[in-house]
Amino acid sequence: MTTELAERTVLPPGVPLDQLADAIRHSSSGHAELVGAGGERIVLPDEVLEVLQLVVLAMAAGQAVTIAPHHQTMTTQEAADLLGVSRPTVVRLLERGEIPFEQPGRHRRLLLRDVLAYQERRRHQRQASLDRMVEISEEADLYEVTADPRKTR
Repeated sequence: MTTELAERTVLPPGVPLDQLADAIRHSSSGHAELVGAGGERIVLPDEVLEVLQLVVLAMAAGQAVTIAPHHQTMTTQEAADLLGVSRPTVVRLLERGEIPFEQPGRHRRLLLRDVLAYQERRRHQRQASLDRMVEISEEADLYEVTADPRKTR
């Protein structure tokens, strides 16, 4: 059975998921099974179990969950929303070659996996920059200088 996977956003159910979320938080690692209505059992691969756990914890926290295949295409506005930037910023990133895209007509199309890869690169760059700032501050003893705050008023 092959079905075309499309993006789908699911809102948290109207019932509390606290008990299920607590069970997931306190479960030991090992194998898990999905039990069907007729009693049939399917062993879940670790990767599937991890995704299900993340989904339940997010929904228990009141968050909606979006499931999308990595080959999913998106508009520049959708990419901007995902990255938390403006659409013109995304267009500049595309023009600088930081995110690959296709432009079959007038509109640019991006792959979700490319946007996620850019997001991960930026996360690593930000972390490296923060680490470097801490290193520079420690070398200059700036933490000692500010240990006793001065009154500004």
